[in-house]
Amino acid sequence: MISTSRCLVAVCAAACLIFGAGCEYLRQDMANQPKNKALSPSPFFDDGRSERPLVENTVSRGALADDALIVPKDSNNFPVPVNLALLGRGEERYKIFCSPCHGLQGDGNGMVAMRGMKRPPSYHQDRLRQAPNGYFYDNITNGFGQMLGYSAQIPPRDRWAIIAYIRALQLSRNAKAADLPAELREKLNQGGSSGEKQSGKKDSTGGSL
Repeated sequence: MISTSRCLVAVCAAACLIFGAGCEYLRQDMANQPKNKALSPSPFFDDGRSERPLVENTVSRGALADDALIVPKDSNNFPVPVNLALLGRGEERYKIFCSPCHGLQGDGNGMVAMRGMKRPPSYHQDRLRQAPNGYFYDNITNGFGQMLGYSAQIPPRDRWAIIAYIRALQLSRNAKAADLPAELREKLNQGGSSGEKQSGKKDSTGGSL
């Protein structure tokens, strides 16, 4: 009995050592994954470096075209011409990528927020109305807060199309009648006059209610 117990103890101790040594490899932990940190040595390559030099006589694709569209975060430049085609593209991309959280009107009442997620700020608040264009470009590219970056999904030109549409949304709630073209002011005045005629009712003294 004593020898049998000792054998069981020895077997258990050996099993503990084996499984204890393997816990480091059995643990499902992303912080303990096999990877090379920046500038760390690597035995995989002959020169012992994990960082690889650029391949000679090669040119990166798309980089030169995209460089002209990148502006600093505090810049208010707009590197592409703004026209109806750009605004139409921006509206389409905005509805696909932005409206689920920011809402169709940019007020933060998107379907994601309505279902319990944190509500994003409204584009119509003074802070974002006064924010430079580079601020929006940086947020779309790199993300902000709980919003992930969309650099993989939205090309640089489409990011500017979205920014142009956001500016149009902001202007839609803060535009002055005096800033509108003459033909639009005329339509606005005609709409107001016809609305008053249709809804106006006269009281006993002949005045409109």
